[in-house]
Amino acid sequence: MRLNVHRISALLKFHQPNLFVPGVSTQFLLRNQTFNGLLARRFHGGCISNSDHGSCNGEEDLLISQRKQRPISPHLTIYEPEMSWYLSSLHRISGVLLALGFYVFTVTLGVTTILGIDLTFQDLNKWYHEKLPKWSQLLVKGSAGYLFAFHFGNGIRHLVWDMGYELTNPGVIKTGSIVLAGTLILGTYLLTQ
Repeated sequence: MRLNVHRISALLKFHQPNLFVPGVSTQFLLRNQTFNGLLARRFHGGCISNSDHGSCNGEEDLLISQRKQRPISPHLTIYEPEMSWYLSSLHRISGVLLALGFYVFTVTLGVTTILGIDLTFQDLNKWYHEKLPKWSQLLVKGSAGYLFAFHFGNGIRHLVWDMGYELTNPGVIKTGSIVLAGTLILGTYLLTQ
């Protein structure tokens, strides 16, 4: 036996059944916090008595099976990739990687000082140039150089936006292209030094 808006309003002694929005399910109304005291004792999941509880389980099973057939929300797969999307993600990633490298470097110097190991920046520089193979030196130097160049350029781009300039879609694309070109130039310069 299903409840409708008129029966609920009669039980709650509302004189106008149109106080409820049409299409609101009985399950929502019965589980709503405002109906906690009165209806929680009288109803069991939308059924008036325990004898009707079996039919409610059938309705709930139908509802669960319908929910299983619904498509999953597409999230990011429905959007067309844009430059601002990629550059925003890369800006965050580059900041995290640069900070991580900085923290590893400073913590290494700090821990060796606490442990009484005499390790200085000159010692790390000597180890870098003598112990690491040339390809790994270029990899470390290039990664740090290009990440720094991009993060620096994109930070300036964000400052331009903060001043209220280039906030249109063509402006965002133009500044993104400038940042990528600047990253290529500055990163290559840092790699060759």
